[in-house]
Amino acid sequence: MLKTPDLLTVNDPEGAHAPSYYAATAHRSTGHPGLDGDRVCDVCVIGGGYTGLSSALHLAERGHDVVLLEANRIGWGASGRNGGQVGPGQRVEQTVLEQRYGKGHARALWDLSLSSIDLVHDLINRFGISCDFRPGLIEAVHRKDWVEEARDYAEHLQLVYGYDRLEFLDENRMRARVASAAYFGGVINHGAGHLHPLNFALGLADAAVSKGAKLFEATRVIGLEPGDPVTVTTENGRVRARHVVLGCNGYLGDLDRQTAAHVMPINNFIIATEPFSEHDAEALIKDRMAVADSKFVINYFRLSEDRRLLFGGGETYSYAFPEDIKAFVRKPMLEIFPQLEDVRIDYGWGGTLAITPKRLPYFAHLAPNVLTASGYSGHGVAMATLAGQICAEAIDGTAGRFDVFEKLNLSAFPGGHRLRSPLLVLAMTWFALRDRLGI
Repeated sequence: MLKTPDLLTVNDPEGAHAPSYYAATAHRSTGHPGLDGDRVCDVCVIGGGYTGLSSALHLAERGHDVVLLEANRIGWGASGRNGGQVGPGQRVEQTVLEQRYGKGHARALWDLSLSSIDLVHDLINRFGISCDFRPGLIEAVHRKDWVEEARDYAEHLQLVYGYDRLEFLDENRMRARVASAAYFGGVINHGAGHLHPLNFALGLADAAVSKGAKLFEATRVIGLEPGDPVTVTTENGRVRARHVVLGCNGYLGDLDRQTAAHVMPINNFIIATEPFSEHDAEALIKDRMAVADSKFVINYFRLSEDRRLLFGGGETYSYAFPEDIKAFVRKPMLEIFPQLEDVRIDYGWGGTLAITPKRLPYFAHLAPNVLTASGYSGHGVAMATLAGQICAEAIDGTAGRFDVFEKLNLSAFPGGHRLRSPLLVLAMTWFALRDRLGI
């Protein structure tokens, strides 16, 4: 029987953030204690990423006694390593959601995505989180025959959903925005933007602590026993809680088989170049907007506050990271920006996110008092933050927004949590081939 590697240890040293640009420019290091002994609380949150931190914050604000357990460091996983892009919508276009689930359910999903953006802004402003938020996200079209589809979809969002923050770019205007011949058009989303993901996570942690939540690092959960209370077992103690929120995403492992059958961990990689001059940075990407392209295995990139190009791209079908991440991601970067051939790469890092078969988040009641939320499929900065707020509501008896996701009734991966990986490899290989062949 196939066994998923221990993603908490297979690629990274324990107890330290990945050697990323984000870790090098984090506002502070983390220093929460490890759990030692037994505790009793209202809610135990497992996972110190956006889902867990937001859950802890919003539960503490509602007056609950909250204990959060993180196996490594706060923001250690995808929440502290991602591309930092913050945009509305789901990972799947609204027209597809309308066909799958009906216009009413699609509208509810859209409205929740807008709420997730509002929540990010609210938290940044309310708690003074310094995370370099900048507006603007460009969806870049890499095939000429898809440009009109992009225009039509932007018009659909405006006409059907009243979303008026989109600006269509033809080929000339696209190249004035992004200095690459790889794209034939695009759409600017002025309601989206980008931020420093690790500093945002650390800000959420500070906010949660300020409201009374107790955060524990270097505390790996090794067992979860349902009941009333639920017993959460760690390597050095136990927590008994009336409720549990499971927010582990790609680093869940075998902690819960139901969640594991519905979410698939996959790796992604980012590099950071040396800093550019103000002039060269503006020439590369106008107004420092973030960019994500239309490939199935997407390229996504943006300029940092100190004008480095942060470029994410490439795909692997092994849980182990490439030996040379800088060289691995440099290849797709040069396909988009061949003029950067002589630019130095200062940082290269990988991380693990989680996808679902339908590329929509997986929300479920594992038991009446155990909630799980994960599988954001690369669209998690805002949505995972909202998930925490939604879980807090559900624990307090208002499950309407949680139900919008749970009623999607997402199917598990064929073969469950043991066979999902080899089947995904076949699918991803096919879609990556389509990208390369342009079909």
